[in-house]
Amino acid sequence: DKSDPLEKYIFLNGLKERDPNLFYTLLGQHLPELTPLVYTPVIGQACLNYSHIYRRPEGLIISHKDKGRIREVLKAWPNRDLARIAVVTDGSRILGLGDLGVNGLPISLGKLDLYIAGAGIRPESTLPICLDLGTNTEKYLKDPLYLGLRQKRVSHREMNEFMEEFMAAMKEVFPKLLVQFEDFSTENAFFYLDAFRERYQCFNDDIQGTGSVVLAGFRNAAQIASGAGVNAPPLTGHRVLFYGSGSAGVGVAKQLMSFFTNLGMTEQEAKERIWTVDSRGLIYEGRAGVIEHKKYFARKDYSGPPMKGLKNIIEYVKPTALLGLSTQRGAFTKEIVELMTALNPRPIIFPLSNPSSLCELEYSNAVEWSAGKVVFASGSPYNAIEWQGKKYEPGQGNNMYVFPGIGLASILCEAAKVTNGMIEKAAMSLAGSLTTEEIADGLIYPRLIRIREVSARIALGVIRQAQNERVDQNASLRDLSDDDLLAYIKRKMWEPSSVESEAKGYQSKL
Repeated sequence: DKSDPLEKYIFLNGLKERDPNLFYTLLGQHLPELTPLVYTPVIGQACLNYSHIYRRPEGLIISHKDKGRIREVLKAWPNRDLARIAVVTDGSRILGLGDLGVNGLPISLGKLDLYIAGAGIRPESTLPICLDLGTNTEKYLKDPLYLGLRQKRVSHREMNEFMEEFMAAMKEVFPKLLVQFEDFSTENAFFYLDAFRERYQCFNDDIQGTGSVVLAGFRNAAQIASGAGVNAPPLTGHRVLFYGSGSAGVGVAKQLMSFFTNLGMTEQEAKERIWTVDSRGLIYEGRAGVIEHKKYFARKDYSGPPMKGLKNIIEYVKPTALLGLSTQRGAFTKEIVELMTALNPRPIIFPLSNPSSLCELEYSNAVEWSAGKVVFASGSPYNAIEWQGKKYEPGQGNNMYVFPGIGLASILCEAAKVTNGMIEKAAMSLAGSLTTEEIADGLIYPRLIRIREVSARIALGVIRQAQNERVDQNASLRDLSDDDLLAYIKRKMWEPSSVESEAKGYQSKL
C-alpha cells in the first residue's frame, strides 16, 4: 500500500525499470490518474529528494568537468543511433523550486515519459540529460548524498563555452535529434533559445511550450467570456494582466500576442493589450532597474510613481484576464477574485504556476469566490467540484498538451528547426481539438484521456506549417493528403506490446 505521493513515484519508477511495457501501458490507460505522479506536481518532490531516492542510472549527467570531451561522453549513450528527442535541463530553475543542480534530472525523465505516453515516441528514442554546472544552493553543497559537483555555478562565460561545445557535439553525435530545453534560469532560457534556435533543432518548453498551450486555452476562454452578454468585451477588447514576468511569463505574453494579431491587430496594438507585473509591481518604461527580458512589455502609457499591490494594479488596468506565473501560492485572494468578477461577467483567471503547492489560486476557491462565473485554467491538475448543485470542471493549461505533438511532428518531418509558426500552429490545433461534448461542458482544453488523438492532430498541423515554411527535410510527406498524413502519423506512434492482458488484470493500489 503506497499512500505517500513520493512513494508512489518511486514505485512507478521501479516498475518502469522492471517492465517498461507494463509501465507505459498503465500510464497510457490511466493517464489522468498517473500523470500527476510521474510529472507535476509529484515530480517536484522527486527532484527535491532525488539524491536521497536515487536507485540506478536513468539518464545522462554531463558535468562541467567533461568540458573538452563532451563528444566522447555522448557517444557512450547505448541507444545512440535510435535517439530522436532529448530533454535537457541544467537544474537551475526546476518548476518554482529554485536551483536544484543535478537533482533536476527527474524533470527530464518525467517530460520524456509524457512524450512516450502522449505522442507514442519510442522509449529507446528518448534521451534525458542534466547538465551539471554546479549549484548555488548551500543545502545541496553540504549534503553528503548529493550526486552533483560540490561547487558554485560556473560563470556566464564558462557556461557559454560549455553550451557551445555541448550543442555542437549533440548535432554531431545525434544528427536527427530534437533538443528540448527545460527549466533553465530565466535569463539563460531566453539567451540560449536565441543563441541556438536558428542553428540547431531545438525549442524551449518553458517559453514556447507554455506560451502555446496558454494561447490555445486563452483563445477558447476569450470566446466564452466575449459571449457572456451585452457587457462582455469583444474579442479585440480583452486586456490581459500577467502576474509574474520570468521566462514563462514573458514567453507566454509574447505568444499570446498572436491572439490579437490573428484578429487583424498590429504587433504594437497587440502589445498594448498586455500588462506585466513582477515582484516590484507594474512594469513600465520609467521604472528603474527593469531587466532586459522584461523591457518588451514595459508600459509607455504610465509615468507615475511605482505601482505596487495586485489590487491597485487591477483597479488601474481593469483586465478581462488575469494570468499567474509568479510561483506565489495564494496570491489570487478572495478580494482579487471578487474584484475580477465585479469587472467582468466571465472573468478569465489562469493560475499557472507549478507545482500545485505554488499555485496562485485553488480551483474550489475560484468557483466559490466568483459565484461560478470564472473561466479557469491552472498549470497543475485539480479535480472537478460541485458547487450549488452544479458540476464544474477545471481546465489544465499543462504543456503536455502541446510538446508531445511538437516533438512528434519535428521528428517525422525531420524539421531543420522549430519555428515560431510551428509553435503557434500547435496552439491553434489544440484550441480546435475540442469535441462537441467538451464545448457543451464549457471546457477550454480537451480531456486528458484523449491526449494521443490530440497529439496526432497537433503533429499534423505542425508538419504542414513546417512544410509551408520549407524547414521540413522529409519530402515524402509533402504530397500526402491530410487524411493520409494523419493516418501515417498514427501508424508511427509507438504502442506498448504484449502486455494488454496483464495490464487489464493489474490491480495496483496507488
